[in-house]
Amino acid sequence: MTVPEIVLGIVLILAALAIIVVVLLQEGHDRDVGVVTGGADTFLSQNSARSIDTFLARWTKIIAIAFFILVIATNIFMFTVSK
Repeated sequence: MTVPEIVLGIVLILAALAIIVVVLLQEGHDRDVGVVTGGADTFLSQNSARSIDTFLARWTKIIAIAFFILVIATNIFMFTVSK
């Protein structure tokens, strides 16, 4: 293996781990199914949760797109090196 292959492999692994961590940090959408009145949550905690969920959802999209591009770039690099 060459140095660029090792570097691309490490970056790909880090991107995969980043996706896993960001997805695991997100809360499920079924967390308040049993609450009818919503009295357990205050207005500020609901907005805080939404902003955190929005932040994590945005970063999930960004990291997933970067991961997708990185995988394609790695495959193109491996294809051109093998010829």
